[in-house]
Amino acid sequence: MRKLVLLLSMVLLLLVAFPALGLAQVPTPVADQVTQGADPAEDPGLATALALDTIFVFVAAVLVIFMQAGFAMLEVGFSRMKNVGSVVAKILANMGIGVLAFWALGFAFAFSDGGPINTLIGTQGFFLTGEADTAAAGLSWTAVPLSTKFIFEVAFALVSLAIVWGTMLERTKFAVYLIFALVFAGLIYPIVGHWIWGGGWLSALGMQDFAGSTVVHLSGAMAALAGTMLLGPRIGKYDEAGNPQPIYGHNMPLAVLGVLILWVGWYGFNPGSALGAVGLGEAITDVALTTTLSAGAGVLGASVASYLYRRNLDVGMMGNGAIAALVAITAACAFVAPWAAVIIGFIAGVIMYLTLVFVDKIGIDDPLGAIAAHGMGGIWGTLSCGLFAAPALVEAAGIGQPGLFYGGGLGQLGVQALGILCAGGFVFITSFVVFAILKATIGLRVKPEEELNGLDIAEHGVYGYGEQLIATDPGGNGNGMVGSADRGARETTS
Repeated sequence: MRKLVLLLSMVLLLLVAFPALGLAQVPTPVADQVTQGADPAEDPGLATALALDTIFVFVAAVLVIFMQAGFAMLEVGFSRMKNVGSVVAKILANMGIGVLAFWALGFAFAFSDGGPINTLIGTQGFFLTGEADTAAAGLSWTAVPLSTKFIFEVAFALVSLAIVWGTMLERTKFAVYLIFALVFAGLIYPIVGHWIWGGGWLSALGMQDFAGSTVVHLSGAMAALAGTMLLGPRIGKYDEAGNPQPIYGHNMPLAVLGVLILWVGWYGFNPGSALGAVGLGEAITDVALTTTLSAGAGVLGASVASYLYRRNLDVGMMGNGAIAALVAITAACAFVAPWAAVIIGFIAGVIMYLTLVFVDKIGIDDPLGAIAAHGMGGIWGTLSCGLFAAPALVEAAGIGQPGLFYGGGLGQLGVQALGILCAGGFVFITSFVVFAILKATIGLRVKPEEELNGLDIAEHGVYGYGEQLIATDPGGNGNGMVGSADRGARETTS
């Protein structure tokens, strides 16, 4: 096993030392979309192109929406049996609220013309009303219909919302999910989206975030961090001395199935963000290539980190390595060469594992590793654009400057860092305020006895599995060991 680890490390070192080996594989630049403003009725070729673009974007949106099934399986696998019904109920409820909130408010805040305050937020087109040129001014570069744009973008908003709850599993009141979903999908997420994708101030600075390492993943992770800090750890997660104790998920095959569904969904997430297909066939598959290479390298990075730290290969963390790498390449997938994608993914897998260990030790209970995978993965991926962005791809996209390793200097890296600090800081502060208000009013956390018995019964009145299969937690610490309630229960009973 040690020889395997050394071999994998040597392969990655060779890729770092000899980047010229991959320079000949620089992806085709993302081309311009179907010309907007021409009348498809007068040009059959344009009408066909528009139809193909629309179908492509819609199919990509379906893949992204199907990622909710991946999140469901991932969370179910990492949860204990007594809480799986609550997990899937939460997924459905958040999809319902998220879709309606983004339709009523979020899409307009994110992508409409904001007039004198357009650098900060959109102000037109609520409920998808008005002309497409103003209701989706931030997406005017693609000619697909407004309804198609909405379906694609709401799928992204739902992914960001799903990330929030991975850290707060097994002890959160169901009402908290519903209320925060409304605020997050209707206001918090769209503001960040407008800054970077909708023509806001970070867009004007040239921030590179092709498919949302910051907009989607870092936003979800920062909201998750805020909520988890106020919520506190699960009962049994820490002993009396404050040392972290393992609380194992009940089904790793389901968790890995979730990872695989997410991986497939990412082929809608990243290539689909071209928001068109005509004339972009090679460019789209090049984006898919960088996405795939990064994910594979992320599995290896997490595997190496797991073996070096614990002398075993943690299956759950291997899956999280893939997710962290997919998150990281999401910003850079259209800007970097394949060799750079491998490096980005491998480092993302290592960073994820180290972050998870650190977060665990400082008392933040993250059952899924979402803060590590989506938070640090998003940060690293966004910064990687400032390092690896290839000049030809940057020029074609018309966004920002080449990366440091291509002689572009520190300018783009500085813009990327500024975007991380401002977007991440905004989401964390606003989410913390919302969660603090909820904690002071309805409370964030279920009662200790409800947590011990499982949220399926406490919140929904029925088990997710047959009752004869459920193993509840004996004793007072929630981890199958007799003892007094730990600091998680003492500190956060509301």
